Amino acid sequence: MRLTLTELALPLVHAFTISRGTATSAHTLLARLAWNGREGLGESAPSARYGDAIAAVTRVLERHPIGDDPFALETELAPLAPAARCALDIAMHDLIGQETGRPLWQLLGCDPARTPVTSFTIGIDTPEKMLAKLDAIVDHPIVKVKLGFPGDLEVLEAMRARYTGTLRVDANEGWTPESAVANLETLAKLEVEFCEQPIPAGSPERLRWIRERSRVAIVTDEDSKDASDLLALAGCVDGINVKLVKCGGLRGALAMIHTARALGLKIMLGCMVESAILTTAAAHLSPLVDWADLDGPFLTADDPFVGVTYEHGKLVLPTTPGLGVVERKPLASFIAARAGANVP
Repeated sequence: MRLTLTELALPLVHAFTISRGTATSAHTLLARLAWNGREGLGESAPSARYGDAIAAVTRVLERHPIGDDPFALETELAPLAPAARCALDIAMHDLIGQETGRPLWQLLGCDPARTPVTSFTIGIDTPEKMLAKLDAIVDHPIVKVKLGFPGDLEVLEAMRARYTGTLRVDANEGWTPESAVANLETLAKLEVEFCEQPIPAGSPERLRWIRERSRVAIVTDEDSKDASDLLALAGCVDGINVKLVKCGGLRGALAMIHTARALGLKIMLGCMVESAILTTAAAHLSPLVDWADLDGPFLTADDPFVGVTYEHGKLVLPTTPGLGVVERKPLASFIAARAGANVP
């Protein structure tokens, strides 16, 4: 197998802000894995939150000895850290699907009719701009709003006044336990479905304390990186957010999904701001989960790839062998001229 790596810069529709910072473009790492006349596509979107950077992930993969068997998943992937493993994992699964003539969802035993409806994320901005962003997608059935800024609940109240669909929120570690409990009382009145990562990661018992005082379900993100994190969260939260970049790709995501089910935790599949490659890979697993937040393609102004599609927010999986992602535009205009930071 021969691996080629390229850093991509994907322009965003709007500057994307969460409680940790702002980005105007998403930088991701494209992996092309050539074998037996086929090419598998993979992607990683390293995040500084987890100590990752594209340059470092690139170096790791360039030095990684790669064999000649895309089916040798454990041998090839086990030595790699999650962000690097993610890109190679997806590319190898793409090759396996192509070689066997089956789409990934079929190889994984999933029912494509059971895909969930994804949420559409609204990042932090001025109240006027956040309301304008909501108005632009007011027909979307599920909206997730980034919170964790002064006046965030007032903005959310204004949103609920004009939006009747399902509301979810993500504080991205932006609150204290005490403020979280107070804020969640307001969220309950606004009929918010769940709150994602209200406080900084690393304190499961504080999450338990919050959950015991909240009528709104609590879901982790930064606290649930991979399957090994989940036992400590059992009984402390209602659900977890699985992201392929955090856990190392499809195999890591499956481990999280099965572990979460065994522990009685609900599951959301999430994404970074990324191309259709990563989002489509996650979408193939979506029939196995309760919630989806796979809106990466909604947030980019231009995507060189196309894969998963949407019917009023419901994920529609490709039926072609492998990942089912194809290049729709030449990559030359998306290649990063210099190293850049991914969305925080």
